[in-house]
Amino acid sequence: MNEPMGGKIFFIIFLILLSVASPLMAQEQQAETEEGSIITFWPLFDYRESPRQGFSNLSILGPLIKFQRNGETETTAVRPFFYRTDDDSDDTARTEYLYPLASTETWAEGKYLQVLHLFQKRTPLPGVVERRGTMLFPFYISGNSEKYGPYVSVFPFYGDIYERFWKDEYHYVLFPLYGRTVKNGTETRNYLYPFFSLIKGEKESGFQFWPLYGQAEKEGVYHKRFALWPIYLQEEQGLDTDSPTRKFYLFPFYTSSVSKKRAEKHYLWPFFGSVSDSEKKLEERDYFWPFVVTIRGESRSLDRYLPFYSEDRRKSSLKRWYLWPFYSHQELNSDSFQLERNRLLFFLYSDSKETWTIDGKSRSKVSCWPLFTYRSDELGIKTISFPAPVEPILNKEGIENSWAPLWRLYIQKWNDAGDSAVSFLWNLYWHESRSDGFAYELFPFISYRSEKQATDLALLKGLIRYRKHNKTNELRFLWLPFGLEWGASVVPDQRKAGMDTRSGM
Repeated sequence: MNEPMGGKIFFIIFLILLSVASPLMAQEQQAETEEGSIITFWPLFDYRESPRQGFSNLSILGPLIKFQRNGETETTAVRPFFYRTDDDSDDTARTEYLYPLASTETWAEGKYLQVLHLFQKRTPLPGVVERRGTMLFPFYISGNSEKYGPYVSVFPFYGDIYERFWKDEYHYVLFPLYGRTVKNGTETRNYLYPFFSLIKGEKESGFQFWPLYGQAEKEGVYHKRFALWPIYLQEEQGLDTDSPTRKFYLFPFYTSSVSKKRAEKHYLWPFFGSVSDSEKKLEERDYFWPFVVTIRGESRSLDRYLPFYSEDRRKSSLKRWYLWPFYSHQELNSDSFQLERNRLLFFLYSDSKETWTIDGKSRSKVSCWPLFTYRSDELGIKTISFPAPVEPILNKEGIENSWAPLWRLYIQKWNDAGDSAVSFLWNLYWHESRSDGFAYELFPFISYRSEKQATDLALLKGLIRYRKHNKTNELRFLWLPFGLEWGASVVPDQRKAGMDTRSGM
């Protein structure tokens, strides 16, 4: 994969911004060390680097533009229009355009482009056979079937499609005038779809003139017929099995589906009904469905009296409602995974906890729309941010990457070791605290950084600046490169060493 443009753009913009802000930043720029450095000039840019961790990040105009390098992963963003991630470890890249409008992916075998999943284009590398091809659904579809070869569909004029959309074959001319489908050896020809069709297969035949009448049968397998669809329907299916099913519908007055293993009947569908399943050992009763429903069985029990109360208990799950849709409780339990979730009014308030028993890891999330979200991930890093107008409703990675940073006025991260980071108004105020140092800034009034035996305090971006290293003190004014010094003398290189303040956890 070619080197991404993000790195080149990164250095060009960084140099331009440095030249613009250099008079006010002359005292703030420090010699780079293996520990890292921070250079800020809100809201133009915020640059943070930690060579020891292989991390660097440049933010321009708050959350709008971002260039980040974290190990072998490089991220470039122009929010909300563009978000790209390049991973050098496996030579892959993914780009989102106005998420969820469009995206592209690049991997070892080729490239993939989609627009709202209606237009899809796969471009394989030379020598790689791509089966799906290009699609602008439903107007243009192409691909290459391993069994049937290449195919093209130009809707509604003419098309052939193989092994897609739940059928083995699709053929049509001037749809809906003529169409033909094949699945498992059964051929269906449609004329003026869906009104007239013919069915043909091995020992199989049928026709329909929808919605007036239709019938089809396959010897020893099934019989079907309908009249005035959906009022009258009669079917026999699975005649080649030990438990054939017989269906009879006189809609909506009475419907039934009966076999040796299961009997299902409804009166004034769907309000009143019963289900008896001998294989699952289950009995169901419906009264004014879906308001009053009861199920009893070995693997499931349900008591539903909406809107007052509902409890659906299965072998490894539980769902419970009180005053639907006011409060719900959900549990999932297996040998390797557990989930517990509570909700008020669907997404107004939600808290959940997931646990992986074998790995000994867990994560949790609390959200209150549209105020805040709180997360604790598998590594024990906690995050709280507000406001949260979308995240409680759509918990998607694309929202997190391309949109959420634009409206987050406050975000805080911390862990159990005491490390923490806070950002308000996209770093108008920020602070970072670690076991080996502490730093904060309220632009442009004050910035402070402390680590080990070094201290750096600046007012008005260096108009007045005090620095201390070991026992040496220094006071400077008006961004001059010299000032007053007192205390014990030290090696000049040590006095010039930069402070250790890194971004992120």
